[in-house]
Amino acid sequence: MNKLFEGIEIFVEVVKRGSFASAAQQLGHSNSHISKEMNKLEARLGVRLLNRTTRSLALTPEGEAYYQQCIQLISDAQDAFNLVTQGDDTPKGNLKLSCPIGLYRSHIQPIVVSFIKQYPNVTLDLDLSDKHVDIVADGFDLVIRATPVLNESSLICKKIYACPTYVVASKSYLAQFGRPHHPRELINHHCIGYSNLKNPEKWEFKHSDAEPFVVDVKLKAKCNNGEAETALVEAGVGITRLPEFYLSSGLESGNLEILFSEYEQPTVNVYAVYPSRKHLSSKVRRLIDLLSDELKK
Repeated sequence: MNKLFEGIEIFVEVVKRGSFASAAQQLGHSNSHISKEMNKLEARLGVRLLNRTTRSLALTPEGEAYYQQCIQLISDAQDAFNLVTQGDDTPKGNLKLSCPIGLYRSHIQPIVVSFIKQYPNVTLDLDLSDKHVDIVADGFDLVIRATPVLNESSLICKKIYACPTYVVASKSYLAQFGRPHHPRELINHHCIGYSNLKNPEKWEFKHSDAEPFVVDVKLKAKCNNGEAETALVEAGVGITRLPEFYLSSGLESGNLEILFSEYEQPTVNVYAVYPSRKHLSSKVRRLIDLLSDELKK
């Protein structure tokens, strides 16, 4: 029993950091100590937790299952510690956050800056990417997701913002190729698709009480990054449909024009998503509350 918890912190840090060397640096140990403790842990459990090569580490199926339990154990231990240390609920420690790039720059960044200044004992590990990250496997405390439909049955999700979507083109594109007056005319235009979507070439429209319809647009280009896609549109390459937070600068400057404003476009909802844990740390709870309050203004 006295060895039940030995090596757990080292194992979790190795997985989070992706290497023995990074874990050793974070924990203040030597590489050889980390390796020795991992070998002892695997020997005690009687299973291999990690597949090792000279260049990478990968969890085995048994390692994945054990890792999920270990991060829960560490989280609960931290909550227990905070509970009995003079009732201190002050946010502290590392907070690993993921957010889409365009949304972060247009809406989230000033809120995060305010949060960090307000809670100086919190350190931030920020991942800006449009990719769909694995919250648990990648060790995120909080992920901001922007999507019309959210499928996260095993996670806790809180809607914090709703963003309109627009079909836009640049003035230079419209001057060269003309303005489409009906969505079905898009089949005769160059369009740019967001490749993170399952079907980036299928654009749905709805007018008043009529049934919605889908237009199969002709893609001149597709891109997995909304800011890069916006740059292509502003350069006159084609027409695109994106959430307002990617387009705000171009719309404010007048370089981009909204098309088909009389048609309803899908709303992109913004969610704060975090692992389904019994206890939510104060740093995550306070950041979610701040995001929710500020984005409502």
